[in-house]
Amino acid sequence: MEPSPLSRRPGLPKPRKRIAPALPRTKVESIIEVEDLTMGWDDVVLQKDMNFDVKRGEVFTILGGSGCGKSTLLRYLIGLEPITKGGKITVAGLRDIDLDDGLPPFGVMFQAGALFGSLTVGENVELPLEEWTDLTPDAIAAIARAKLKLVGLDGAYDKFPNELSGGMKKRAAIARSLALEPELVFLDEPSAGLDPITSSELDDLILTLNESLGLTVVIVTHELESIFKIATRGIMLDKETKSIIAEGNPKDLAKSDDPRVSNFFHRRSKD
Repeated sequence: MEPSPLSRRPGLPKPRKRIAPALPRTKVESIIEVEDLTMGWDDVVLQKDMNFDVKRGEVFTILGGSGCGKSTLLRYLIGLEPITKGGKITVAGLRDIDLDDGLPPFGVMFQAGALFGSLTVGENVELPLEEWTDLTPDAIAAIARAKLKLVGLDGAYDKFPNELSGGMKKRAAIARSLALEPELVFLDEPSAGLDPITSSELDDLILTLNESLGLTVVIVTHELESIFKIATRGIMLDKETKSIIAEGNPKDLAKSDDPRVSNFFHRRSKD
């Protein structure tokens, strides 16, 4: 692989010089709008006729049982899955995001953190900056250190991912998602695999980032404590009807008369 001219060591990807398309970005109340979206491929339909929006500044959760399409919906929202069965997605004023078009207007933390084991934590956080900016190596390093400090990992810059605990890896991945100063971040199962104390601490971090940075956060999760603690609003997907069956504040949803919704929040079986 060709060394990056912005890299302080060989082996990093060469930064692309593409610029995001000059589409209008209006300061509207909704930062995400999904209209009549059907998700699936070939003859498979996961969800159909989906309509919802995410308001600026919300902590928005995507809820539902296993196999209902939560993580797949996230992939549609960030442009990793093409819309082939109809519908429209607008994110931060950009319609139907295509990651090949330029700098995405959001950051992403995937479920396992997706840190590169051969890179230090600092180098992992620097990757988006090397990919999308022309900043000097010193400036990139300074930003990476600042983002790590922001998530409580001041001393982790020179460590490797295998030297970190599960919670620290999630924090490092969040730091990387914030490297380009997005106004919106997507988090896929951020508490997965964490003990209750570490999970609660991560929830506190997400709330702090939401409140101090005005960050809009979209989270895929099934962790009830996290849902009640940090979510402003959310939607619930249903596998059987292939539709959104509930939308609103989780504390209100937990009082729903719909047994499918009530079962999720109270973890009751269908029988």
